[in-house]
Amino acid sequence: MPRALFEKTGNAVYISHLDLMRLFQRAFKRAGLPLTHTQGFNPRASVSIAMPMSLGMESVCELLNFDLEGEKPDNGEICRRLNQALIPGVTVLQVYDQGQKLKNLAYLDCCLTLEYDQGVPENAEQRVKDLFAGQTLMVEKKGKNGVVEQDILPMIRSLAVNVISPTELELRARICCQNPSLNPMQLSAAIIRYLPELAPDFVRCRRLEIYDADETVFR
Repeated sequence: MPRALFEKTGNAVYISHLDLMRLFQRAFKRAGLPLTHTQGFNPRASVSIAMPMSLGMESVCELLNFDLEGEKPDNGEICRRLNQALIPGVTVLQVYDQGQKLKNLAYLDCCLTLEYDQGVPENAEQRVKDLFAGQTLMVEKKGKNGVVEQDILPMIRSLAVNVISPTELELRARICCQNPSLNPMQLSAAIIRYLPELAPDFVRCRRLEIYDADETVFR
């Protein structure tokens, strides 16, 4: 099954996962690339996104699996035609065959930018580093069975904290993204919960890259 690497940036970050799926289905149709469909009473287009994103999150490393009817154009042509049919902010970067099995997806590089209207608080960088250097760090996680407490530290492979401007504190982390998975926004949730005086006025989150268990770039 072919796979596309795509990015979702700019105003497109406010498109929900379901609307993004619909957007791609329409884009394939407009591009003259008919998707195959499942059989049965409720046929569905053969298109899926590997890791659904939270609303407002930006990414340059999203994966889309799809299957086309009939003879498939070359991958460069598929990429070109899809980009002509998509909206600003959603761009296919590459189309390729024989991608890795999704079950082997393990880690995600992410970047959180914490914005402070009145400037980054004094000693914020070191205090955030100390918070994530502890033994446990319990954060609430909403699931199908309600809200549960989750220790997020075992799911953080690495984390760096830096002041990047007078009003911005940046967290760059490599985290588990499958079995178990950690939502990057839980990093800022931990700061808000345990260091409320460092709660930011706004948080921007960006997915940067994905890896397998050997920390090799996943494609």
